[in-house]
Parts: sequence; C-alpha cells; structure tokens
Amino acid sequence: MITEQHMINKPHSDLATIDYIESVPQAKLRFMYEMMLQIRQAEGKIADLVSQRKIICPCHLYEGQEAVAVGVCASLEREDYVFSTHRSHGHYLAKGGDLKAMMAELFGRATGCSKGRGGSMHLAAPDIGFPGSSAIVAGTIPLAVGVALSFAIQRKENVAVSFFGDGATCEGAFYESLNFAALKKLPVIFICENNYYSTHMPISSIQANTDLYKRGAVFNIPSTQIDGNDIIEVYQTAKAAIERARNGKGPALIECLTYRWRGHVGPNYDIDKGLREQLEVDWWMNNCPIKKFEEMLLKEGIITDYEKRHITERIRQQVEDAVVFAERGPFPEFEDKISQVYK
Repeated sequence: MITEQHMINKPHSDLATIDYIESVPQAKLRFMYEMMLQIRQAEGKIADLVSQRKIICPCHLYEGQEAVAVGVCASLEREDYVFSTHRSHGHYLAKGGDLKAMMAELFGRATGCSKGRGGSMHLAAPDIGFPGSSAIVAGTIPLAVGVALSFAIQRKENVAVSFFGDGATCEGAFYESLNFAALKKLPVIFICENNYYSTHMPISSIQANTDLYKRGAVFNIPSTQIDGNDIIEVYQTAKAAIERARNGKGPALIECLTYRWRGHVGPNYDIDKGLREQLEVDWWMNNCPIKKFEEMLLKEGIITDYEKRHITERIRQQVEDAVVFAERGPFPEFEDKISQVYK
C-alpha cells in the first residue's frame, strides 16, 4: 500500500523562495518541456529495445524523474560540470548530450558517445561538461568536489553538480565530500534524487531518518527538500543554489523527492516480483511531472494543443532517427580495444 513515506510531503527550504511560473522566461519553459519529453520518449523506446534484446547492456531507466535533471541543468552553463550515476540518460540529455550518440552507445557502436566501450552506465561527453557517469554508488560525488576545487583554485566561476540517489547517502564518500566542500566553500551542488528505493529496498528499511536533506546541516551546508516532480520548483531552487555557489558562498544540498517508474534496472516495473504494489506505481504515474507541467503550460497559453502534438511527433521522429543511426553504426575494432585504456 502507499504509505506517507511514498508521497511527497511539504518541502523544507532555506535556500530560496520559489517564485511562480511567471518569473521564468517562456523560452526557458518551452525548452524544459521539450527536454522532458525527449527524455521520456527516449527512455520508453529504450525499454522496448531492451525487451526485444536489441539493446543488451544493462539500462537503468529515468522515466518519472525527468523534472530533476532538466530543472537543474537548465540553470547551468556549458562550461559547468555534471557528474552522474548508473541512471545517467536523463542527466546526459539534459546537459546537452547528443541523442544519436547516446543511442549508439547503448547499441555498443563506435559512433557512441563513449566509442561503444561504456554502454548505458558509462556515458561521457566532456565537451559539454559531462565528463562521465559511473555505476559505483556515490563514486562520482567526490569527483564533483575535486572539479569544484579545481574551479576554485583557478578562480573560475564554474560550478560542479553531483547527481546521486538516496542510497548514496549511506556511503562514507558522501559525508567526506560534504565536509570538504563545506570546509573549502567549494562551488558544488549536491543533488539527491530520492526515489524512495535503493536498488530494491524501500528507504524506510535502510535509513533511520528519511529526511536526507538534514544531513547537510551537520556541515553547515544550506539544504532543502523539494518536490522533485515540480520542474518550476526544481529550476528555481537549483538556480538560486548555483548562483550562490558562483558567488563564492559554497555548496548546497538539494533533496528532490521523486520516483522512478520502472524497476531498478531494465524495462519491468518490479510489481510481479513483489517489490512494490501497483497502487503505489499508479499513484506516482498520476502525479507525472510532465503531465503536471504540460497542463500548466496549456492553461497559461504558453503552448497550444496543436503545438503539443507537433512537439510530441517531432521528438518521436528524433528518437526513431537516433535508433536508425545507432543500428547502422560500426562496432569498435577489436584491434583498437585498448586504445582508450590508460596506465
């Protein structure tokens, strides 16, 4: 059954007051809407391809969490760095990653963003500020801190962002990173995507205190818990934290309450395994971040029904084109297998 822990509670914030939709430029609103749709449609297509065994690498899908990646990355510059996890597709695309290159990577092709060597969990695009993702839980959190340290030493105004799940807050690297970032007042933003499950275990079975944002207070880091399915709230909160970091005022921790529709890995929903109930999944699907945002845009006249249909079809075609591009690409040369390996 759905319990209180699986529903979004009233968020707590000491970073910024959330403004209404009128405070966000319409061009930004449309951009975020289209990016969320691109991630959703791409993930749905990938789920189908995994089911058909056309993609055979493990894929941790991002459906349901789109507002977090898009809302945060919409506040970043190209030169800012983003570090991701095994659930990396949404972060990669939101930071400006190429859809065709990502799809080719999932097919293991040399035309992929990691030259066909990384697969779903190891996407990389340093040219857009996405140096890489990793399947090691909490492994990229200290990497983001290290990059933020380099920005500070070089007196750059860039910011580093670390995305991680609720399970990563159980790792020592998380606490060590928060402490060092606070001590040095580094320009790094910690984004915890709390989707209530660590692999297959509910958060209440792992965490004695499920208000994860409170961990930041121990290190005097401004911390907040927000509705991660409300893209306006995510965007405004992230924007305030990022601007604060650029001005030399140090890190921030943002806990985004959200939910992954699919299971931990693969296209299934984990209901048949008894890991969660249909009622719970249905509740979150009815609170879809894209649906909520779309209704708001239509109500305010920012998009029309015709435009919605046109955008949806255009993105659908982009996803289909990406699959064709991926399937036509060559596999990496066997003789070249160690060319990207370093001692």
